[in-house]
Amino acid sequence: MSLRTDITDGIKTAMKAQDKLTLSTLRLVSAAIKDRDIVARASDNPSGIKDGEILSLLAKMVKQRTESAEIYDDNGRPELATRERGEIEVIKAYMPTSLTDEEVQIAVKKAVNDIDATCLKDMGKVMGQLKSEYAGRMDMGKAGAVVKALLMG
Repeated sequence: MSLRTDITDGIKTAMKAQDKLTLSTLRLVSAAIKDRDIVARASDNPSGIKDGEILSLLAKMVKQRTESAEIYDDNGRPELATRERGEIEVIKAYMPTSLTDEEVQIAVKKAVNDIDATCLKDMGKVMGQLKSEYAGRMDMGKAGAVVKALLMG
């Protein structure tokens, strides 16, 4: 089953259960996917975005909500921070489990070897491969730091 189908089924389940947080979160996810589909169709991709791109979108949404929750905490709005964290849990339920730090190290070393990267100029190629292979499963910020450290020697 595709990720799209899982999300649509999740919306139906949340409606039946009258789970407002899950329903609103999944509707936001669905709308974001549809927006990306429209952009994809404009650039001659009639089938819309693929699951890998959806996973990247979900990872971005989690990151945005994490930042928002921290801002709400800093500004004394714990109820809004709690809602953001609830949305994070709903979104993460549709994402594969994240890689551990050791797995990130192994994946980065493999990508560097596959591309024969030798200097920082090759960092973009390595990151591109990591994004295509590990979309939604790897924190690209952490991976970038690992790649940089590895290439700088």
